[in-house]
Amino acid sequence: MSEQPTPTATAHVTAPYGPLAEALKIAGFGTACAQTPAQHGVLIEADDTGLTLRTHDWETAVSVTVPNATVTRAGASLLPLAQLTKAMKAMVAGETKATAIRTTVTLAGDLLSTDHLTVPVAALPVGEFVPAHQPAPPAAHLDAQELYHQLQRVLPAAGTDETLPTLTGVQMTLTGRTLNLSTTDRYRFAVADVPATPHPDHPQTTAAHPAPLTALVPASVLTRLSKHLKTQTGTISIAFGTFGLTLTTADTTLTIRELDGKLPHYDSLFPTTVDTSLTLERPTAQRALKKCAALIAASGQRGSPVTLRWDENGTLTLAPRIGDPDDLARIKGMPLTFATLTGPTPTDRELHTNPAFLHDALEAFAGADTLTLHLRDPKEGSTNVPPLLLTTNPRPTGGDYRHLLMPVRIP
Repeated sequence: MSEQPTPTATAHVTAPYGPLAEALKIAGFGTACAQTPAQHGVLIEADDTGLTLRTHDWETAVSVTVPNATVTRAGASLLPLAQLTKAMKAMVAGETKATAIRTTVTLAGDLLSTDHLTVPVAALPVGEFVPAHQPAPPAAHLDAQELYHQLQRVLPAAGTDETLPTLTGVQMTLTGRTLNLSTTDRYRFAVADVPATPHPDHPQTTAAHPAPLTALVPASVLTRLSKHLKTQTGTISIAFGTFGLTLTTADTTLTIRELDGKLPHYDSLFPTTVDTSLTLERPTAQRALKKCAALIAASGQRGSPVTLRWDENGTLTLAPRIGDPDDLARIKGMPLTFATLTGPTPTDRELHTNPAFLHDALEAFAGADTLTLHLRDPKEGSTNVPPLLLTTNPRPTGGDYRHLLMPVRIP
């Protein structure tokens, strides 16, 4: 039977190397932005519920339970995460991967042991570690892989300009049975929907007229955490609290500090009616774009757009916009296969776009052979070209993903 913890008791535990090393890897998400030695550490807590590792760098807080761990003395220890991780890896050096995973690791306060070696790790004062606030109760449950998939679609469209911090976030909004994800960098706007199952005990679920729950979360943090979400199966819970948004899997709780402000709501930007909708063959468009991007790089004219052009017969091509006016007149683009769904087929029309942004947009439809491109005609007398709308739906509204792409204006 484990001893009862005392204020000065250090944690004494044993665990297989594999699960412990994986838990430390996850705990590392909570030290990426740490500013003090204590917050670079991992708080090791052992009690009658098992072994829990905690980290907190003010931007991300992590709590991960180590499976198959045995507590031999309840207590807490604070050890430098990087040093502990490297020391453990060194102690299984020379073993096969299978043997290393099964190797029993013992932590007795600051003393790290295996059957072969025992070494001390420089312990930190537990009292210097600043713990994270208690996360809010879960509001809904999501399919982990669906959340990961939709995050990969919207993250590329998040801004990276730190002088516009609001645009560097992902707006995550829970309304009823849908979690909406949206990002924008002013040149594109990506929106994805994740089905959600409301938690039966959450106040939003029981309210007569529930208000949406929303949080603006740094895209850079979600990009890092995606490495963990990628391997998750089953469900993941989401919670919206005063101190941040929390995602919880079976053994891990991740709380992310919110950014100030909110993204502009996409409803006012995304069209509900269009003049033409057509399906575009995605693999052909990707091949054409790859060739065009390579030609732009070869020309040395980096930053040049690519041009979608419908000729007088309605044939669609994609071409690089490189060279002087005489060169442009002689460039012939690669034909793209499409089918008009509604409205007239465009003729004698050009749309210019950033090749990197178009690449991200096409990648967002991974797994699909086609996507739908929606076009609006410019207003009479206006030189402004309306943005391109790409969707998974034949209509401009609906579907689980929408991508608004601003065209490049050419003098």
